[in-house]
Amino acid sequence: MTTPVRPLIAVPARFAATTSALRYAAEVNARALVEAVWRAGGEPASIHPASEDVAGRLARFDGVLLPGGGDLAPHRYGATDTHADVYDVDETQDTFDLEVARAALDLGIPLLAVCRGLQVVNVALGGTLEQDMGGPDREHRHLVHPVALRPGTVLERAGGVQKVEASCYHHQRVDRLGTGLEITARAADGTVEGLELPGAPGWFTAVQWHPEDTAEEDPAQQALFDALVRAAAAGR
Repeated sequence: MTTPVRPLIAVPARFAATTSALRYAAEVNARALVEAVWRAGGEPASIHPASEDVAGRLARFDGVLLPGGGDLAPHRYGATDTHADVYDVDETQDTFDLEVARAALDLGIPLLAVCRGLQVVNVALGGTLEQDMGGPDREHRHLVHPVALRPGTVLERAGGVQKVEASCYHHQRVDRLGTGLEITARAADGTVEGLELPGAPGWFTAVQWHPEDTAEEDPAQQALFDALVRAAAAGR
């Protein structure tokens, strides 16, 4: 019996200054993230953040997962100053992630964007970010909270629910929407928690939270990865 070939899901790597097992600086992805893709039936593959023929490199993949990470450089969305709490900015990573977002959307490659990934897509399409949500009493770091999903969206159809408990870690949020984007989910405080691009040539949804944190126990979170891999398999 032939084992089905798993759809190949590109996951841009994140730079890490130190990793004890490897002794030196490394390129990494969160284990929970790649395991969620694997459970969904996909083959997660980290890709090196080099901005050389990004569209050509992505074309060999069946889907893309744009993961979380540090903050985008504020100049990427037209800001002339930088808030003191902006952290882990890396220009190489920013350039690559923005090109990945644009290429995946242009090529119609199924795309799931998570946390920073959502912010990258918004900026890639001309949107802006609020650099800091207002300090510890307002930010969504180490916070699990309810998020309402708009009925009829890709996001709502993926999980089959209209409300989820979302595991968040972010101090920034969407300010002005990128061209063509629509809001698909919000937190109780009004924070944008989901984005989609109606009319996009391929399957796409973005969430501000980290579905991988609870995907192993929460079917509604795992369903996002399942939907990505299904779309990737259908487009092969």
